[in-house]
Formats: sequence, structure tokens, C-alpha cells
Amino acid sequence: MNTTKSKAEFYYFLLASIFVALLVSCNLIFQKFFSWNPFGLFKFEISVGLIPYPLTFLVTDLISEIYGKKRANQVVKVGLIASLVVMGVVIISSLVPATEWSPVNNEAFNKVFGLTGVAVAASMLAYLFAQFIDIQIFHYLKELTNGKHLWIRNNFSTITSQFIDTVVVLGLLCSFQAIKWELFGTLLLSGFLFKVIVALCDTPFFYLFTYLLKKKFNLNDCQVVQF
Repeated sequence: MNTTKSKAEFYYFLLASIFVALLVSCNLIFQKFFSWNPFGLFKFEISVGLIPYPLTFLVTDLISEIYGKKRANQVVKVGLIASLVVMGVVIISSLVPATEWSPVNNEAFNKVFGLTGVAVAASMLAYLFAQFIDIQIFHYLKELTNGKHLWIRNNFSTITSQFIDTVVVLGLLCSFQAIKWELFGTLLLSGFLFKVIVALCDTPFFYLFTYLLKKKFNLNDCQVVQF
């Protein structure tokens, strides 16, 4: 029994660490943008921060499924604290003057890691709002379907929360004039569609990891790990 509990704790902390790593990296790399035109159907012009960000919802869905709502909410709060700590370190580092021989001077450092307060605040508010909504919808659908149909709660909770996240962050950025309102519609469509594609693509992985973890801990459809 102690061995099972120890394994359950290990995998919980493993998932939590992956979640925090993905979340923190989003806020460090978001200033680089790229374009993507899959099969010539639609041209995405989005931040590289959107590559790891949708995967955070996959991780919280896995934690919700295996460990329950309380543990998933804890990870979301820890992710917020970790992000704020990293942002504080980046701000302090930007204020420290570089030496003349430093491979990275002040200008280059600030250009890469120069995070505006509005952008970070908007990102964090949208993150909290979307993740808590994702967890609530996920567990509502799990109860509604009696623990069946993983794809329903995985996709519907993630897609709904991703739409809210995109609207909130863009709305805040436009309200504080960090970006122009005329770009709102284009960025909303591009960002949301990309997140939906990632959400749909990660569904097989959600099934695989859920199956492996439930088998390891001998859980049925409605059970969660207790420790």
C-alpha cells in the first residue's frame, strides 16, 4: 500500500513539475512570433508561447482525472506562484547593469526578456480564469457521463476554457492599449483555432496516459488517487 502511495505521489509531482515548466516557458518566450500555414488552409501568425501553453490544459486534465479536482486546483495555484517568482527574477536581472565584457548586454537582455507589466498581468489573469473554469467543466462533465467518454470532458472543457482565455487576455491587452483593438478579431481567431487544433491532437495522448495511470493505480472510471 505504501509503495502504491509513493508511486502515486511521484507521478503527481512529475505532472505538476511538467505543468510548471510549460507555464513558465510560455511567459519567457512569448515575444517571438511565427507563421504557420498548414496545407494552405489558414495562415497562423502567433506567439511561440502558444506552443507549450495549450499543453498545460492536458496536464491539468490528467491530474483532474487521476487525482481529483482539489489536486488540480493546487497545481494551478502553484503554477501562478512559480510564474510570479520567475517574473520577479527576470525583472531584478534586467535592472542589474551588464559588464562591458558580458556576452549579453543590457539592450539584448531587455529585448528578449523585457516583459511589460500589462502583458504579464493579462496573461496571469487569463491563466487563472481559464484553468479554474477548465477544471470545473471537466468534473461537471465527468459526473454527467458517470466517468465515461474521456474525449468529451477533455475536449469540451479545454476548448471552452481556451476560448475564454484568449478573449480575456486579448481584451485586457487591448483595453490597456498594449495592442490595437482592430487586431482583436484576427488575433482571437488565429490564437483560438491554434489552441483547438492542439487540444484535438492531444486527445489520443490523454487517453493513453489516463489508461496507463489508472491501470498502475487500479482505478475505475470514477475513482481518483487518495493520498
